[in-house]
Amino acid sequence: MSVNNQIKEYIAGQPEAKRKEMQELHQFVLNLLPGAKLWFLDGKDASGKVVSNPNIGYGAYTIKYADGSSREFYQIGLSANTTGISVYVLGIKDKAYLSTEYGKRLGKASVTGYCIKFKTMKDIHLEVLEAAIRDGVRLSVSN
Repeated sequence: MSVNNQIKEYIAGQPEAKRKEMQELHQFVLNLLPGAKLWFLDGKDASGKVVSNPNIGYGAYTIKYADGSSREFYQIGLSANTTGISVYVLGIKDKAYLSTEYGKRLGKASVTGYCIKFKTMKDIHLEVLEAAIRDGVRLSVSN
């Protein structure tokens, strides 16, 4: 199955209110990052065990590990969770950056080193989320 079809199925499988918001956010990120590589991770490890929520990914950057190995991964992630929606901004070296720069301005959101979690889109300021995504992509490319 194609990545686009996996994404459509994932979004379609959400409860109605969350489905609408996931679709809006998916389109929002597609508009911000036109032509970005699309990813879909089903949340399962190699043995088929569920280890995380499924994620839609956008863009690509190279993760470099301490042992010298590396792999390509997405820069921005979108995932439904039990209490709302998570937007992942990956690849920023300074783990306090997102929280310090955007935490207070996002609205009713929990912000960690790489995750912006909120209950519903009406709780956040989309223009601030846009700035965080653009900044995250810019910073992860320069790492």
